[in-house]
Amino acid sequence: MNVLQNTERKKFMKMKKFLIIISAAVMSMCFTACAGNDNTNVGSQSTESVQTSLSSVTAENESSAEAVQTSLSSETDESESITEISQASSSEITDVESSTESSEISAPSETAAKTESETSAETANSAETSNFAEIFAPETSSDECGKILVAYFSATNNTEGIAQKLAGGLGAELYEIIPEQPYTDADLDYGDPNSRSTVEMNDPSARPAISGPVENMEQYDVVLIGYPIWWGEAPRIMSTFIESYDFSGKTLAAFCTSASSGFGSSDSALRSAASDADWLDGRRFPADASADDVMKWANDLGVN
Repeated sequence: MNVLQNTERKKFMKMKKFLIIISAAVMSMCFTACAGNDNTNVGSQSTESVQTSLSSVTAENESSAEAVQTSLSSETDESESITEISQASSSEITDVESSTESSEISAPSETAAKTESETSAETANSAETSNFAEIFAPETSSDECGKILVAYFSATNNTEGIAQKLAGGLGAELYEIIPEQPYTDADLDYGDPNSRSTVEMNDPSARPAISGPVENMEQYDVVLIGYPIWWGEAPRIMSTFIESYDFSGKTLAAFCTSASSGFGSSDSALRSAASDADWLDGRRFPADASADDVMKWANDLGVN
């Protein structure tokens, strides 16, 4: 574009020089015409003709000059438009390249973030799965088969002491068999044939009511049953207890307390009432039996 502008300028300068030469020639002719006496009119006419020609040439020159300037202006405008377009294109290309570089630079970060997010999600899923397995996993056989209940009736608190030692040593649940109508000292007077305890023991069908049942008896696999010896047998309230639940498949063993009587066949009525249970050998303890003696019996049974 600069080459074209220079070429037009050179043409314009040459035209200007040409006009200057023409002007000088015309002036010379005018002076020559004025110098002749006989040819005055002819000189005048020649002068007018030359002036007319000069004016025509000048007008044509000015028109050419304007055309050249217009052409130059148009080319300059086109050049500026092309320059602006070129600059805009360069800017767009630069923006695209910058965006591409930014994308390329940020891509690894996004990938790393995505990888970290996926790793965190997998870790969370793994932790949730682990927690779910721990919550819903079945209990071990030792927990399922080793749950023990120590159930006892104690009118004078002697049997209660033995039951507490057993439960503490075995880590068992403790349940007290409480009669709805508590026994008084008069009720326990075995020397009185009309006392409550004497009347009940003379009636094999007697079933004193119990206050409050065992909750979820089905969860226990071993039940140790304690009572005092009354007239050589288990009190009738123990028959009420045995007949209140289904002991099929459970392991049962009886223990008792007395001042002088032995265990004997005190549990015979109980065995008959729960014949589908697995009965182990029972044991009689004095009221002051030590924890070691009590736990030796439990260990010999093999229930712990």
